[in-house]
Amino acid sequence: MEHEPIHVHVLKSGVEAVFDLIIEDGELKDIVYRQGKTAPMNEKDRTIAEAFVRKYYRNIIEKWINFFVYKKRIRSTKISKKL
Repeated sequence: MEHEPIHVHVLKSGVEAVFDLIIEDGELKDIVYRQGKTAPMNEKDRTIAEAFVRKYYRNIIEKWINFFVYKKRIRSTKISKKL
């Protein structure tokens, strides 16, 4: 059964990228990049952002569930260190 992807918005230096997380059986199957509402994110920043999303997708999903399912308040996470 297919589910809607989980959308992750990444903002770097005023440029937004959107990554759609394709999840099957609780595991990350694929990440699809979409341009946000701003200019396209450069390739280097996009690669770094995607690596971050791949590494922390479980935490991202947990926040998504807490917000959309349990209606809990969540905080955005500001990343200030390298992977």
